[in-house]
Amino acid sequence: MKINSFIRERLFNLKNEEKKKFDASLLPTLDCNRILGIKLSDLRDFAKELSKRDDIDEFLNDLPHYYYEENNLHAFIIENIKDYEKCIILFKKFLPFIDNWATCDCFRPKCFKKNSDKLLKEIDEWLLSNNTYSIRFAIGMLMSYYLDDRFETTFLDRVANIKSDEYYVNMMIAWYFATALAKQYDETIKILENNVLPTWTHNKTIQKAIESRRITTSQKDYLRSLKIKR
Repeated sequence: MKINSFIRERLFNLKNEEKKKFDASLLPTLDCNRILGIKLSDLRDFAKELSKRDDIDEFLNDLPHYYYEENNLHAFIIENIKDYEKCIILFKKFLPFIDNWATCDCFRPKCFKKNSDKLLKEIDEWLLSNNTYSIRFAIGMLMSYYLDDRFETTFLDRVANIKSDEYYVNMMIAWYFATALAKQYDETIKILENNVLPTWTHNKTIQKAIESRRITTSQKDYLRSLKIKR
């Protein structure tokens, strides 16, 4: 059996109607007919199995995929690639076909963290993209890998300079700055004090930071005072 037919048959055997309803409620931008309803843990296990096949490139080259779970499976296969050069080539080919926030956020290729110097060049390109999920993924990378030992204040500026009307971009910006407040409070608070962000993103950042257990009570009180009243 050809690998694409094999994959689709296995996915149909894993589907669950209740899970489909739940996923569809979280993914309003997707046609519910494209959602099968499969647990991410099952897809990750399947991806590990498929990664060992010699014909896996046939599936990876078969873009665009129809089902949401096919895209997640594709993402998890890429996530397991250890060689950075191979991984980044396959990821850049896949990135334009990511069409929802969940696929965008559910995977982090392990080799990206180990090659964070090289990855910065790609992040800068994605931040300048017109594609919603390319920008969102880039911000997610800065949030995941560049708020600890690799932190630089210029990263805050890169995210603050993004101008978008897209909900899924602005929500990620807010998530990024809320996380930055938890990890690099002294530098990040200046972004809010200086009203650098659009009002919605500014207030959403404060909301998400206040919901965080990593922000102290006194910090939360101060953040509340910075909320912009409309």
